[in-house]
Amino acid sequence: MRRRQLFLVALPSLFLFFFFLHFFFILSNVHVKSTLIAKSKNAITICETPLQHKQFSLLIGILTRPDNYDRRHFLRLIYGIQSSPLAHIDVKFVFCNLIKPEQRVLIALEILRFNDIIILNCTENMNNGKTYTYFSSLPRILSRPYDYIMKADDDVFIRLAPLALSLEPLPRLDLYYGFVIPCTSMNPHVDYMSGMGFLLSGDIVEWIGNSNIPENNTNGPEDKLVGKWLKMGNKAKNRFSNKPAMYDYPGTNGRYSHELIPETVAVHRLKRWDQWSKVLEFFNVSSMIYTRN
Repeated sequence: MRRRQLFLVALPSLFLFFFFLHFFFILSNVHVKSTLIAKSKNAITICETPLQHKQFSLLIGILTRPDNYDRRHFLRLIYGIQSSPLAHIDVKFVFCNLIKPEQRVLIALEILRFNDIIILNCTENMNNGKTYTYFSSLPRILSRPYDYIMKADDDVFIRLAPLALSLEPLPRLDLYYGFVIPCTSMNPHVDYMSGMGFLLSGDIVEWIGNSNIPENNTNGPEDKLVGKWLKMGNKAKNRFSNKPAMYDYPGTNGRYSHELIPETVAVHRLKRWDQWSKVLEFFNVSSMIYTRN
């Protein structure tokens, strides 16, 4: 009888002990970690998680705007379920200085929760140096080097596994990769890569951060300017235009668009939810959910 009384007295304490043990376990697995903010002349970012043992590393910077909260949350779902055995791939959202009080509060929460935002020291713009600020800032603010750095729009769907597979045989140095303009050309050396999403090797990004050539040529169509920098600096001898695997959504641009194909690496100009839905359905993205249950 006495043992039973002792057990009944101790039961609430045991319950509380296991409750807090379970709660601590959950907290330890949530990706809200104490963060170190790295500052430089041009940007603020959050230090990344350790590299995994992969063949190469890739940083994808999605240039967007601070107020595009819904788009960022959606893209986190899209890229959070993708991976590649070939590459360690980090996806970050990139925008210029915060100017609204609510941005400072809400985006601070995003940084604490997701650790995937880079804030550049600039004013939001399309053709006045945002791309230059992005590339030139990275060598000073990243806590580790990447083999490749990509700049992408927030209306493009990138398939990470096919992208990594296409990069595997390519050089790790002096590389410029994307969808070459003009669209009728298959020659990657003819002009420049489309802004839907292009990639530079890490050594070229280092050069952009140190050279006077990009620094003195920042005003104008930015993706075209990147091609100009590389030509003036005699850079990017290794080039790769991934056509037809990169293209605009069917019917959105007669010059760059075609029907969806299984070999797709990137689909651009996804402005509406019905377009996103059709793309995700075509590539059976949602089938992952049903196969798990």
